[in-house]
Amino acid sequence: QVQPVESGGGFVHAGESLRLSCVVSGRPISNSPMAWFRQAPGQEREFVAAINWSGGSSDYADSVKDRFTISRDNAKNTVFLQMNSLKPDDTAVYYCAVKEGPISGTYRALLSYDYWGQGTQVTVSS
Repeated sequence: QVQPVESGGGFVHAGESLRLSCVVSGRPISNSPMAWFRQAPGQEREFVAAINWSGGSSDYADSVKDRFTISRDNAKNTVFLQMNSLKPDDTAVYYCAVKEGPISGTYRALLSYDYWGQGTQVTVSS
């Protein structure tokens, strides 16, 4: 069974940084596109960042571009999200998503992904 497990969330003040990790068990991720999404209270889950299987290509939501960086270590079956210059609007539960094989549609769509973690809470105070 494929299971992504997120960690690294917490409470920070505006302007500070956090690094999220997602370790995937159950299958190698070396040919899997992966992504981070987030969901704030009362809001729909939204795309944050995605990375292709090799790490050579990535995509970001406009709201996090130039502040967040997605990366991966296929040898450790892990994907990361470095979050800098955090803002109160970044407060949400952050979810890791895994796709088996190539994505035929968009990296930004929830339905493009096959497996999801339970999420890790990020809270940013002003």
